[in-house]
Amino acid sequence: MKTLRLLSAAIGLLAAGAIRADTSSPASRVDVVFDHPEKFTDVKDSSLPTDRGRDAILGSIRAFLVRQAAPLVPDGDTLTITFTNIDLAGEYEPWHGAQWDEIRIVKDIYPPAFKFTYQVTDGSGRVVKQGAEDIRDMSFMMRTVIDTSDPLRYEKDILADWARSNLRDLKKA
Repeated sequence: MKTLRLLSAAIGLLAAGAIRADTSSPASRVDVVFDHPEKFTDVKDSSLPTDRGRDAILGSIRAFLVRQAAPLVPDGDTLTITFTNIDLAGEYEPWHGAQWDEIRIVKDIYPPAFKFTYQVTDGSGRVVKQGAEDIRDMSFMMRTVIDTSDPLRYEKDILADWARSNLRDLKKA
């Protein structure tokens, strides 16, 4: 009986190891870098921002860009995006009172903005495409966004548009 339990446990551990090995992801074709994010104009989680909140916001932007851009980058190529500044849509307006400290007010007078460079290299390290962007969408509130529950919906929509328009020709090159 003990032998059967031991054998079952060993098979279970082997199967768990095999499952884990199968779910490991290959190296990403997209690398998103935030150069000195503590100096960014506005990547705050409240009127009294925290590093943890900033990192969560940047992590969400990174994950989104990797999902959006990876299908547009050919196998063997690598896209590196380096953000030097981000200004999220909206602002915190603390003069409304303490209960408003964690509520971002989104108005058209507070447009989102991104400053970044990007570079696409092939497997040998040759630069296929590169550029610098300084994007500020003054009409961001006119965008039709699908996920209205996402607090970064405008920022993600702007970055998705950029990826589609600037990376779509990579597969042809």
